[in-house]
Amino acid sequence: MRLILRDDTFPIAGRFTIARGSKTEARVLYVALEDSEHTGQGEAVPYARYGESLEGCLAELEAVRSRIEAGITLDAVQTLLPSGAARNALDCALWDLNAKRSGVPAWRTAGLHALNPLKTAYTLSLDTPEAMAQQAAANARRPLLKLKIGGPGDLDRVEAVRAAAPKSRLIVDGNEGLSFDDLTRIAPDLHKLGVLLIEQPLKVDEDEALLGYACPVTLCADESLHSRAELARCARLYRCVNIKLDKTGGLTEALALKAEALALGLEIMVGCMVATSLSMAPAMLVAQGADYVDLDGPLLLARDREHGLEVTGSILHPPTPALWG
Repeated sequence: MRLILRDDTFPIAGRFTIARGSKTEARVLYVALEDSEHTGQGEAVPYARYGESLEGCLAELEAVRSRIEAGITLDAVQTLLPSGAARNALDCALWDLNAKRSGVPAWRTAGLHALNPLKTAYTLSLDTPEAMAQQAAANARRPLLKLKIGGPGDLDRVEAVRAAAPKSRLIVDGNEGLSFDDLTRIAPDLHKLGVLLIEQPLKVDEDEALLGYACPVTLCADESLHSRAELARCARLYRCVNIKLDKTGGLTEALALKAEALALGLEIMVGCMVATSLSMAPAMLVAQGADYVDLDGPLLLARDREHGLEVTGSILHPPTPALWG
């Protein structure tokens, strides 16, 4: 088996802004596993918020190259690297390679009865209320809009978006940008505006303040939850969890995390970083039956990978084998 590692860059359509900053391109980690007949692909986005970088992830994988190229199983991948972007790309590449070798689709191996199209949220970047209203008006036909918030004027932003897209369902994402006082002040108004979900309003080391708080809008853990290791804690504070393969370290752990979260009675959101269809394809397996799907990464790009997902409006169609799985 041969390991191929690459740093790929894809331009974003415009600028993508959250509470922590802005970017105009998506830099992704590409991993391929080749044998004499087949190639399995995986992609991940290292995230500086978690102490990751492309250079660091490439070094992580280079350090275990000989073990990978000697032949490795999905079970072995889970202990070879910690949860995070490097393991995600490797894990997903091996899922893809196994599917191509066996002729059995990845979704069937995952225990699914089918891989159905999914309706994804569409993200509006953090901006002024006026600019976010323009974004919303341009996407008012979409059934679910996700707003980035996390600063002065948040309520004005949501009100402007609601007026510009009166028929769309709304969720908001604080990206750790709110204080507990901010949250308790605006949550009742967000509820009145029809907001269904608030993602990670508080910083990870401040979210214990949520214990016992009866928020009128469902709260969802994102940065606070990476893998099953944090699940019990998050279940005390949140009613929903956002599962991202870049956090879990791949499809294998994501599927296990989803099963345990459902057993605890939690709602499920499946999210993504700004990335190509190659990142979204394995996440579509986890997103089957999820309460909220936010796999809009390719919709935010000016250019996707070859053989990218077919997208009809906000509907993501299952990947072809040429892409993944």
